[in-house]
Amino acid sequence: MPVEQARFDELLPLELLAHQVVEGFITGMHKSPFHGFSVEFAEHRLYNQGESVKHIDWKLYSRTDRMYVKRFEEETNLRCQIVIDGSSSMYYPMHGKTSLDNMDKMTFSVYAAAAVIQLLHRQRDASGLSIFTDHIKLHTEAHSNLVHRKFLFTRLNELIEKKESDKTGETTRAAKALHEVADNIHKRSLVIIFSDMFDNTIDEELFSALQHLKHNKHEVILFHVTDKRAEIDFSFDNKPYKFVDLESGEEIKIRPHEIRDTYIQRLDSFKTELMRRCAQYHIEFVEADINLGFKQILLPFFLKRMKMM
Repeated sequence: MPVEQARFDELLPLELLAHQVVEGFITGMHKSPFHGFSVEFAEHRLYNQGESVKHIDWKLYSRTDRMYVKRFEEETNLRCQIVIDGSSSMYYPMHGKTSLDNMDKMTFSVYAAAAVIQLLHRQRDASGLSIFTDHIKLHTEAHSNLVHRKFLFTRLNELIEKKESDKTGETTRAAKALHEVADNIHKRSLVIIFSDMFDNTIDEELFSALQHLKHNKHEVILFHVTDKRAEIDFSFDNKPYKFVDLESGEEIKIRPHEIRDTYIQRLDSFKTELMRRCAQYHIEFVEADINLGFKQILLPFFLKRMKMM
């Protein structure tokens, strides 16, 4: 089933859409927003007269009065693990057919992840995919070959092609799942998370899981995916509503003004602490309001990263 692209006259499969988006981002740009992890020191060897002095270890020379050159071991290309929250809250708002102009949080995350995978492919870098709810539903290691990339696009498509009846009832245990993801990434990687971070566990467990991801020198980027108007600002008219928890099915009938102040205060407190912990752990935090569209989130993000490098 193809994914609709609102600004083109034809329907495009996800992979082709991602390709077009990335080519549009990169045209005229001469460097990438993602870089590999360079090289790692391996050993010393004696300096040979006439060769470049660039890698001479001058500190060692000062101690031994002999010239040694640092030898380096090339690492593989960048490895990126994309982590997507597959719980039912990510299918909010549920409004039937989705498109670039009518997204739920899952569609936003899938389109954005597809664009990142395509960009990494363009750089000949490796991508892996993890999908979690209250447990890890999928975890692949990062590879760069064509068969693996097509597998990733297939699994991404499955997330947005679910029947409406299958989009509810998937609960979240982000803390537990992110700990498992951290344990399953055995090589230094770029880890990109797409999640609303709505979890039933206490905040401290969730923050601990984020800190775990920083082990082994991983670079971590968190896209905090929300419908800002509804979930953050709680912008509902003052009339009776029936709010339904997509994960538990629990329902409550209430007028928004009765809970708005308390809701906004608690959510703002959680978000502020989440951003503070990300800064403390050196995790890049990206506010991703689905109402802006995934291109409008990714393009400024890519440009910002290129300016930092």
